[in-house]
Amino acid sequence: MHTLQQIMLLCRPGFESESAAEMMDYAHDAGVPAYINAKNESGYAQLVSAENRDMHPLLNTIDFNELTFTRQWFASTEKISGLPEKNRTVPLVSIAQKIATELDCSFNDIELSYADTNEGKALNRFCTAFRPHMLAALKQQKLLSAHAGFRLHIFFLDSATAWMGISPLDNSAQDPMGIPRLRMPGSAPSRSTLKLDEAINWFFSKEQQSSWFKPGMHAVDLGAAPGGWSWQLVNRGLLVTAVDNGPMDRTLMSSGMVEHLRSDAFTYLPDSNIDWLVCDMAERPLHVSRLIARWFIRRSCKAAIFNLKLPMKKRYPSVLECKNLIHRELSKAGIKHVLRIKHLYHDREEVTACLITGEYE
Repeated sequence: MHTLQQIMLLCRPGFESESAAEMMDYAHDAGVPAYINAKNESGYAQLVSAENRDMHPLLNTIDFNELTFTRQWFASTEKISGLPEKNRTVPLVSIAQKIATELDCSFNDIELSYADTNEGKALNRFCTAFRPHMLAALKQQKLLSAHAGFRLHIFFLDSATAWMGISPLDNSAQDPMGIPRLRMPGSAPSRSTLKLDEAINWFFSKEQQSSWFKPGMHAVDLGAAPGGWSWQLVNRGLLVTAVDNGPMDRTLMSSGMVEHLRSDAFTYLPDSNIDWLVCDMAERPLHVSRLIARWFIRRSCKAAIFNLKLPMKKRYPSVLECKNLIHRELSKAGIKHVLRIKHLYHDREEVTACLITGEYE
């Protein structure tokens, strides 16, 4: 009997059904019979094998970066209950040994996690204190290797209940639980700046950022006021045209790197082609998707990051509808492109999309 018969999906509480539905679609496309366990507002869902098969190969079949609603994932055991208050490492290391033997592998590192809920967050201190003990026990059993391609996961429901599993280092979130640790810049005009900061770091590696965000590039920020997204671009050396009828932050404007145009974001077009288009407006997602597609079809920009505000119901179908529209319109125009959409940690009832022409470098 296989040890890892399910895949654990961590997500924002309230988006369990979206994470599950998306994963079911990918499992179906991969020919893997499965069903879902999901509880609303729990912060996680599980894709369970319908044939008692090992589910960890599915993690290599699906590109994690293509998943919209899942923050982190790992192939996992069934629920582990009744962990002793003392010496929890003993039964957990025993299960880790079983996984390592079954897959003939070792582990590069360990990620201890919990649901992103009030109850889950109460486990933060426990996980922080328990991690060095678990690392020491794994090291003693020679289960850790700097050359290993897997990360070991332990997801705690409470201090006595957990799931254990693995994820491939090169096909999973690099931040623990898929949550980046970003600080709010003191000089930024609004907290929305964190959304663009997270998006840039999610969609582009540090090496890619040096190519895609070069000082002197020109960007347009649609719906810019008061300037949270413009601030992020200026901070990276870009020149920004901020399009919004509302007021912009005075300190940001004093940088001399932002031109403010009081104009309609849906009708504005630049006099010449630009490098970047960014957009964070409270508009219907299809309306924004059509706007973005028009900019690319006119060759007005090379790349874009934009938010799609989701409806209260049918959020996953809404994402698929927007994705299909953009792919269809750009493909008809013969434009080679890459589109990725992610429900970021700093997003709420929205997702963030990155659309570029050509391929990622």
